[in-house]
Amino acid sequence: MGNGSDTSEFHSSISKTNDIILGVIYTLFGIFSLSGNSMLLLVAYRRRSMLKPAEFFIVNLAISDLCMTTTLFPLAIPSLFAHRWLFDKVTCEYYAFCGVLFGLCSLTNLTVLSTVCCMKVCYPAYGNKFSSYHSRILLLCVWVYAFVFATAPLADWGSYGPEPYGTACCIDWKAPNREHRALSYIVCLFVFCYILPCTLILISYTLILLTVKGARKAVQQHLSPQNKGSNVHSLIIKLSVAVCISFLLAWTPYAVVAMWAAFSDAGRVPAIAFALAAAFAKSSTLYNPMVYLLLKPNFLNVVTKDLSVFQALCTMVCGSCRTPVKQSPCIQPDVRSPYAESRCCVEAFDCFSNYPQCCSLGKMNMGHPAGITLVKTQPATVVSSSSVHLVVHSSRTKSTLETVEVTAGSLPPDCMKDFL
Repeated sequence: MGNGSDTSEFHSSISKTNDIILGVIYTLFGIFSLSGNSMLLLVAYRRRSMLKPAEFFIVNLAISDLCMTTTLFPLAIPSLFAHRWLFDKVTCEYYAFCGVLFGLCSLTNLTVLSTVCCMKVCYPAYGNKFSSYHSRILLLCVWVYAFVFATAPLADWGSYGPEPYGTACCIDWKAPNREHRALSYIVCLFVFCYILPCTLILISYTLILLTVKGARKAVQQHLSPQNKGSNVHSLIIKLSVAVCISFLLAWTPYAVVAMWAAFSDAGRVPAIAFALAAAFAKSSTLYNPMVYLLLKPNFLNVVTKDLSVFQALCTMVCGSCRTPVKQSPCIQPDVRSPYAESRCCVEAFDCFSNYPQCCSLGKMNMGHPAGITLVKTQPATVVSSSSVHLVVHSSRTKSTLETVEVTAGSLPPDCMKDFL
């Protein structure tokens, strides 16, 4: 950890109260993003054999959001509570690099996803040929595209530096006022990493909307035999639209404020505007799992099932940690009387086999009491000498089914009423 007082740029330029509020907000964002995206990846792994090629992009979006959460939030949150950047300049550049890399990866990923959905709906002859292999190739291109723009400032095309509010780092938006190379980088970044993706997303979903609207009556009149598959693709399109809209709404304020600082007097941009826009942009890591949780029933069902299994596992582990119930010592019966005082029996089968010497069912080895207790200490009147066949389900570790023949004459009258 470096000394945050090496330069005044690493001191917060907003009030300490605002920093604490932002620190709390970032903490909540981090918790929900970490749990939500991890859950989405777990469900995707459980259903990996059933994933559609277009869903690979949703999984990749969860990966980039999770990477952003784990790399940025642990550095930003303590700095916000400390009211200054707590780390050195190298860590500042690392923070900025990760923010640009994963942010551009998410936006480019959504752009490719919208294009794939448009191809499947508007040009099914080509869209139906889209396979998992094509998805992997496009995902590789997405990461390479984002990596090129993220490493450019490290190669002196543009630069990284502290944010105007002082407790985080990103692209140096003030550099265009001093350097033409930094200005050219920001122009290319704005055109190829914001304007172009937003335009492609808008065109793709507009074409999808027009195609679906024009073909709605035909689809209702002539149901396709692949109606189930069509419903799956329709759901993927709805999910991708919701995620894209949420993502763009989250990042647009930051893009506007950044362009304001880059192409005008950066000193006129309020530091609190940058801080709020950056916090709003960080919320983009939440929308992907939230949309899936609310709009996709299968995702919610798998999560509910996993939580039920986890709860049962915790119950079993906690139950095994309990102190076993101590059994009272068995009392030996008087052999002179068949109806002597009862002794303890461990197994239900033993209790019936040794009746009446063993009438009381004790605690089972499994740790829970038996559900039957027979107590009789006085001689009973013999009603008949017929035989009764009893089917006893034993509570042993390995389930067994055994049959015991008991002479009815040896049973008390109260028990005879239950068995005859």
